[in-house]
This record gives sequence, C-alpha cells and structure tokens, in this order.
Amino acid sequence: MSSVATSNNTESIINATINTTKAKLSSKEKELSKHYEYEHLTNVKIIPQKSIKDRITIQSYNPNLGPNGTFDDYKTAYDLSLNDPSNYFGDLAKNELHWFRLFDQTFIPDPSTGLPSFENNAWFINGQLNTCYNCVDRHAFLTPNKVAIIYEPDDPSKPSIQLTYKQLLEQVSQVAQVLKFSMGVSKGDTVAVYMPMIPQALITLLAIVRIGAIHSVIFAGFSSNSLKDRILDANSKFIVTTDESVRGGKIVETKKIVDDAIQNLDFVKNVLIFKRTNNPNVSYTPGRDLIWPEETIKYKTYYPCEPVDSEHPLFLLYTSGSTGTPKGVQHSTAGYLISAILTMKYTFDVHKEDIFFTAGDIGWITGHTYVVYGPLLTGCTTVVFEGTPAYPNYSRYWDIIDKFKVTQFYVAPTALRLLKRAGNQFIEGYSLKSLRVLGSVGEPIAAEVWEWYSEQIGKNEIPIVDTYWQTESGSHLITPLAGGVTPMKPGSASFPFIGIEPVILDPTTGEEINDKHAEGVLAIKRAWPSFARTIWKNHDRYLDTYLKPYPGYYFTGDGAARDKDGYIWILGRVDDVVNVSGHRLSTAEIEAALIEDDMVAETAVVGFNDDLTGQAVAAFVVLKNKSTVSNASEEELQDIKKHLILTVRKDIGPFAAPKLIVLVDDLPKTRSGKIMRRILRKILAGEADQLGDVTTLSNPEVVQHLLNSVKL
Repeated sequence: MSSVATSNNTESIINATINTTKAKLSSKEKELSKHYEYEHLTNVKIIPQKSIKDRITIQSYNPNLGPNGTFDDYKTAYDLSLNDPSNYFGDLAKNELHWFRLFDQTFIPDPSTGLPSFENNAWFINGQLNTCYNCVDRHAFLTPNKVAIIYEPDDPSKPSIQLTYKQLLEQVSQVAQVLKFSMGVSKGDTVAVYMPMIPQALITLLAIVRIGAIHSVIFAGFSSNSLKDRILDANSKFIVTTDESVRGGKIVETKKIVDDAIQNLDFVKNVLIFKRTNNPNVSYTPGRDLIWPEETIKYKTYYPCEPVDSEHPLFLLYTSGSTGTPKGVQHSTAGYLISAILTMKYTFDVHKEDIFFTAGDIGWITGHTYVVYGPLLTGCTTVVFEGTPAYPNYSRYWDIIDKFKVTQFYVAPTALRLLKRAGNQFIEGYSLKSLRVLGSVGEPIAAEVWEWYSEQIGKNEIPIVDTYWQTESGSHLITPLAGGVTPMKPGSASFPFIGIEPVILDPTTGEEINDKHAEGVLAIKRAWPSFARTIWKNHDRYLDTYLKPYPGYYFTGDGAARDKDGYIWILGRVDDVVNVSGHRLSTAEIEAALIEDDMVAETAVVGFNDDLTGQAVAAFVVLKNKSTVSNASEEELQDIKKHLILTVRKDIGPFAAPKLIVLVDDLPKTRSGKIMRRILRKILAGEADQLGDVTTLSNPEVVQHLLNSVKL
C-alpha cells in the first residue's frame, strides 16, 4: 500500500472520528437543552403523602389498597394489572360487581400480544348484569336505612333532603315503570335528560339503566339549539326535565328550553317533567307531557332490573366542543362500572361509611362517574349540590363539608381559583376536620393553587389527588392515590392508575420517547375496561379522532412531560402547545408561572402567528383587582405587562416570555367552567367571524370585551 493511500486512509479515519464525536456532542447538547426547557418541573419538591390515620373516624379502618396502603402496594397492583390483566381484572370484577350471568373471559386478547387491544376492545365477555342493581338494590337489601343521597338545595335556608338506599330503590322502581309503561321506553332506546342537580336527576339515570335503556344527559344550561342537536344525534324520542331549575338564586326555564328544542321534532313521543319550582305559568302539552308525581303514584315501589350484556351501551355523553357535529361518546356497562368502583376505592380510598362530595354536574363525565355511579357502587353516601360555590357567599362549599361531615371533596381548579381570590375570611370558623381526601379535576392545577388548597382546606394534613382523565376514558388515567400511597408534587398528576400504560410519543415520528426526561404527546398503549367504545353512530370519526393519529395507541390530544422522578405532568392540549423559535412551550406551564404572581387572579395562554419566530405567546390576564385596569394610566398598564413578562422569564426562561399581554375583565368559559382557548386563538388570528356558537358559553358577553381589548 502506498504512503499516499495510507495517509488518505488515516485522514478519513480521523475525520470520521471527529464527525462522530461532534455528533455525540451535538446529541448531548440537545439532550441537555431539552432537559433545561422543563427543568423547573423536575426540581419541584416531592411532598410525602400525608397520613390520613389521624383523621379516621372509624376504628376498624384499613386502606383499600392492601395490605398496607403503601407506594410499594401500588406498584405491586399496577404491575399485576399490566402483566396479568385477565386474572387481575377478572378477579376484581367477580368480587366487586353482582352478575346475573358470570362472564366467560375477561377480555378479547390481541392475537399477537395476548393483551387488551383497541381494535377489539370488549370486556367480561358473555356476562350479564345491571348497573342499577349494583348501585342500588344490593345495598338496599343489606343496609336499607343507610343514606344514599344527601341533597343540598341552592337556597341554604331551605332544608336538605336525605334518601336512604331503600327509598332510592322505591323511587327508582316507580320511575322505571313510568318510562317503560307510561312512555313506552324499550331496552336500547336513548332517553335525553335535561335536569339540574337534584335527587330526581340521579333517580332518572338509575331508572333508565334499570330497564336497559341508554341515557344521554345534556347539561341543564345549554341553549335550546345545542339541546336540539344532541336530541337529534341520539334520536332521543323520550326526554326527562324539570319545570324550572334554580342555580345561584336565579331561575332557569328548563321546560321552555326543551319546548323550544323539540318544536319541530315530531319523533319525540313524551316529556316527563319533575316540578322543581311549581311555577303555575309553565305550560304543558297534553298527551305529550307527563307530570312526575301524577305518573309515579300509579306504580308499585319495586320493579325488577333488566339484565344486559357486559358490552351493552350504558350512556352517551356529548363532549363540550362548540363547533361541528356533536360527538356522542358511548360507554359500555361492565367495563365502565369496574373502573368507576376501582378509582373510588383506590384514588379516593372510599369506604361505605364515607360522605363523598363532588362539586360537579351530571351534565359532564365528572358528575356521571363521581356523583352518581362511583359513590353508589361503593355503597357510600353521595352529596348532590344544586348551587354554586359563590351563592349566597363564598363559604358555601365549606358549610356543606362541615354540615354533612364530608370525607372526600372533589372540585375543579376553576372553583378553587375563584375561592382563593375571594379570600380566606370565608374559610374562617369552619373545622373541615371530617375531610380525609381532597381532589382536583378538569384541568391541571397550578402549584400555587394546589398549595392554597392543601394549606387552607386540608390544613396540610391530608392528600390531594390531582386527577387526569377524560370523557373518553370514563375514569382516572393518571392520578396520585390517597390513603397514604403516593408522594405528591404540586401540579403533577403523578403516576398511572391501575391498568393504564401511558407513553410519551414524539409528535412527528410517533415513536415512544423512553428517556428519563421526556416531553411530547401523551398516548395510552393498551385498552382498559372503561375506555369509550365508539362515537354514537359514527365509528369512523372515533377511529379518526382517537386511534388513527398514532396507530396502536389511544391519542389523548394532550401534551405531557415525564420528569427525572417518573412523575407525569399534563402540559395542556397539543394544540395549546406553542412553538417559539424551535422551543416547544406548554401554555399550562406559562399559565402556572403567571398565576403565581400576587396580582393575577386567572389567566389563559395561547399561541398566535409571528413572522419572526413562527409563533408567539399571548397571555390573557384577569387581575385580582379589576379596577386596576380601568383606573390605571397607559404607562402604569405597560408597567404591569412588563412585570408579568418578567415573571415568566424568571420562572421558565426568556424563550417563554409572552410577546403579548392582554388585560381583561374575564375569560370565555363553558358552562362547566373550562376556559375556551379556541375563542382566544380565533380572535388573535383575526377570525372573529369564525367563533362558532358562543351561546354555549357561561358568559357570552365577554366575547365583545375581548375583541375590544386585543390590539396587535
């Protein structure tokens, strides 16, 4: 070999080595840079799970997650649920539910893996059961005088009402017969329910499923047009409503809204009305409208349950999107029930003696699972609250908790922000010592609000379960467990629930990111019992929305990060992730930084187009002192905005600083309290003519205020 050839060969080797080294260094730099972007997440202090045993009111207390209620017990149960799901869930279903016919197999396995699959997701094959029997009858037979429902009316001067399991069984049986014989509802029919938070709403749902029909609950606050869309889509020939409803001291004309919705819907056969206010001016249509007590007294106080297959549709629930065709998420019976009862027992550590208070509405999945089905499945007592946290004052929740000795309290961060803003003087004088568990639901809870919740309501003595789940999931996906199990990080949903296998995917390649630190799209790798089976009459849309974006996974639509300790952080909807100069920024993180400032009451962050950086960050901010905006000079307003920008720069980094701060009086919200960031994005994009139906907002008047406030 010539010396020239040798020299060239050596040079090639050296160059290859240099390039390899550069590539490794570049990869390492990228890795370090990637970690730095969400380093503030990984540095959050772990708070050891609070022992609840000092607050236990019954001497024979034992944690539901045995044998000792520790994090090791969780890991053991979790591993079993993934490694042997057939036996794990099969044994639980046999022990926790009553079956008219026991199932043959736990699920239909994927031929290649032997595990549950999304493509053929069916559980407890050939089993037969009834939801109402599991929620009511079995408890009424064993403990007939135990209180099933505590009803707190909107007006605190009015008496609360308690229903025992025996009374609940009697009333459900009568309404079931009204549905079947007076109205002609058959097994498999859909029944629309448009009712406020009163016991009769729960009775209605239980009566519907008792006869094997399917309920479609529409939040009693949606407009007649929105109600009509959902009645049409579900082909609901039967409707149950009230003459009127009362919320926050205000009357809502529910019957009139129903009448307007079905004005030209000739297929609607009957409307059953419970008289909540007894307003004599409410009109009724002879032959179509039936009055609750006039019909129920015709029937006996017991009527047997209709057995249904495990996969029989239990209910439809329309997601709260405000544009396009309504999306009726369809849940099955047995799978939904087993997940509901497991999350009650493990997430909240609920026992039969407990008083469970979910401050949510049955118009949403939270109300379905954790006002109605979850509590009644466990045989505990569920609190049904008709009113709002601010009426007649900001002490209402705390009054209910002390009045009924509530043991678990479950509420949305939206309400907590409102109550925090109102001031701690509304908490003074309340013991709140009956509480063992605090819960958060609906959106990520900012660390600052989490800490207030823990300190002021929990007295830093009890756990907070920050639950992440969706209408489609039916029950919790990622959550701490109470009962002394999960060490907590304020703002983190923490670890997956039993049987849930979350992964973080690269949004571009769809590949799993297995690094210790990860940020990307949150997906679920395998099916679980309560996963929605389809979208009503539109399975193609179901596949396109949830299963086709990342084949082999359920696409949650949310972004997530996993920190060095394995904790999962929900970063908001994927379309709420802003890409600024190559930096993927979570709007939820920026919101959390802003809300920590003493001036800020509430905020919503979205992205908007920018010629230089691709996207830029805009923050809509509500100040605690709203008069500040109207009374301040332009110079003072600019100082406030600069201060808020600096807050984000300090907390996250310069790359996350908002380019635009918009000071507003309020944010657009749905009736369930969720901020409609889509509207904010449309306004910033100059697409005010494409906002959709803003009447579904709780505060539609805010839209014009926002349009006036935005100055690009």
